[in-house]
Amino acid sequence: MREEADRLLQWFYGHARILPWREDKDPYRVWVSEIMLQQTRVEAVIPYFNRFMKELPTLKELACCEEGPLLKLWEGLGYYNRVRNMQKAAIQMMEVYEGNFPTTRSELMKLKGIGSYTAGAIASIAFNQQEPAVDGNVLRVWMRVHDDFDDIAKQTTKTKVEQEIMNWIPVDFPGDFTQAIMELGATVCVPKGEPKCPICPLVNFCKAKQNDHVNQIPVKTKAKPRKIQARTIIVVQKGNRVLLKKRENKGLLAGLYEFINEEGQLEEKEVIEKIKELGLNPIRISPMGEEKHIFSHIEWHMVGYLIKIDETQEDKGFLFADVDQLDKQYAIPSAYVAYRKQIRRKLE
Repeated sequence: MREEADRLLQWFYGHARILPWREDKDPYRVWVSEIMLQQTRVEAVIPYFNRFMKELPTLKELACCEEGPLLKLWEGLGYYNRVRNMQKAAIQMMEVYEGNFPTTRSELMKLKGIGSYTAGAIASIAFNQQEPAVDGNVLRVWMRVHDDFDDIAKQTTKTKVEQEIMNWIPVDFPGDFTQAIMELGATVCVPKGEPKCPICPLVNFCKAKQNDHVNQIPVKTKAKPRKIQARTIIVVQKGNRVLLKKRENKGLLAGLYEFINEEGQLEEKEVIEKIKELGLNPIRISPMGEEKHIFSHIEWHMVGYLIKIDETQEDKGFLFADVDQLDKQYAIPSAYVAYRKQIRRKLE
């Protein structure tokens, strides 16, 4: 296995992508990047990472950041509990570890939102420890190299690989090895389309390649179908501002700002009645089209309406925001991005 690790490292040193979180091995940067990269493409994460580091470059600044600006920085990445847990972990480190990262995998896993994979990645990359960090890319490479048909959706399979991969991790370069196998899975031993076996540094060691099983591995149980939810999005416009409401601090999209929305797909007359029930005076309604947004387990099928109300009507405690506030102040879920773009064009 030493020869396999050497081949992989040599390939990595010559082919690694230049990424902002690889500029140094600061544990804070490693941590933020790993959380952002969960279920998100590298290309999409880069601008978010750079913006986050500019605004919150240290653990202390993350711990002290107010929720509104914090969620706004995360807007578009989804899974907002991740950044909330990051802040809780930052506070833990400020209070318990004197503003420093714990250096062992077991201590890292005591922090809010840090599981086995993230703890292994930080311990390995930032602190150069011989610890496994097994994500989807690593699982795919391992299962193909070993021609393993075990179901990677099962925790028992991941636990087995975490134990067995320790024989692969070199004592002298564990952090580089961790990044190398992740990089191989992301760019060569890819999940979709044909794996790039001819340029893979492990092709001569790959049992799945030898047995013509590459396209059959890894085996993964299909997830349950997403639940379809029909919703009506109602954008209320008053002059050059639109109405926002804040979601409850629990459940899906907790604590974020959104347009008025109702379950089901309502007709224009029903939408007008809903607005009147709020004590607002609608003067014009126009359709904004149908849109779809996919969450991890839910799929929203939406129909949107723009309702203009009387500009002279008092706000009566409603929150109305202009274009700049939509962009800079209020964190709005990606589910509404199409309607947000439409209203932005109308307000500018």
